[in-house]
Amino acid sequence: MKVLLLGATGLLGHNVLQKLLAAGHDVSVLVRHADGIKLPGGGWQTFVGSPLDYATLLNAAKGCDAVMNCAGVTDMSLLRLEDYLPVNCELPKLIVRVMEEHGISTLVHTSTVNTIGYGSVECPAAESEPMKEPFKSSYYAQSKRMGEEIVRSASLKHPNGHYVIINPGYMLGAWDVKPSSGRMLQMAYNKRVAFAPRGGKAFVAVRDVAEAEVNALTKGVNGERYIVTNRCGNLAIRELYEMQARVMGYRQRVVELPDFVLSCAGYAGGVLRKCGACTELSYTNVSQLMVREFYDNTHGIKDLGYKETPIEQAIAEYHEWKNNNK
Repeated sequence: MKVLLLGATGLLGHNVLQKLLAAGHDVSVLVRHADGIKLPGGGWQTFVGSPLDYATLLNAAKGCDAVMNCAGVTDMSLLRLEDYLPVNCELPKLIVRVMEEHGISTLVHTSTVNTIGYGSVECPAAESEPMKEPFKSSYYAQSKRMGEEIVRSASLKHPNGHYVIINPGYMLGAWDVKPSSGRMLQMAYNKRVAFAPRGGKAFVAVRDVAEAEVNALTKGVNGERYIVTNRCGNLAIRELYEMQARVMGYRQRVVELPDFVLSCAGYAGGVLRKCGACTELSYTNVSQLMVREFYDNTHGIKDLGYKETPIEQAIAEYHEWKNNNK
């Protein structure tokens, strides 16, 4: 297939680009800066410009069979919902318009598991679970949910099309160029004592999410959402840090922080944000670190057929890549 990839400069985008090329697809990327992609070798066509410019997006998508949208604003320091909307909400609208203009019938759209209500280790949540707090109060999660609704509406309008939504967990692995999720690993790496909130996340190797996304070009059901996580990746953050210490071969004591410590930090950050300071500290953001958000990937495994890479391997791949790119 000829595929237009958006968001190719991020953690997931780099991995999806690798998978697309390995699968033999003809790939075009639309990036704001020509040097944003760090993969060696080339093999793809590059368009430079803003994906939010309709004419630029229309030109990049000409002749394509599918669009893959890995673009997203994830910066938790942004102060308003409106700060997230251009990329997380308006871009999906533009993509659907461009697809209709060119007669493109396939879209793989990346969202987040935070638009789905979380479960527990004993009863992880499936795609039908409605959003829960604190994510319902998160501007990021709200904007991603709005983007999902745009894609699902398009799937209803085009019942013979192939509009698939991917809801990945917390991704770990190589090519975290910005960095993004790797910051969590770095916060505890090789420290004698590490402090962790008591919450947990559905960790997943980014290579698995990329595989699921590329598979979704031809697999999955029109209009469906798919949780892409790892059945062994539902871990407390403390457990992740302990796993990292074992994988990387150092000794470490991990201390879980009481919730009231994080709550105080969140309230303090909220005061700063009201004064106009761009900080990730807010009560909503720290509350996300106090819940254990675990998910069931049965639907995604069945329909998209991706493999589950051990989280230990994802940790090792992150550090190997980072050490080779200092």
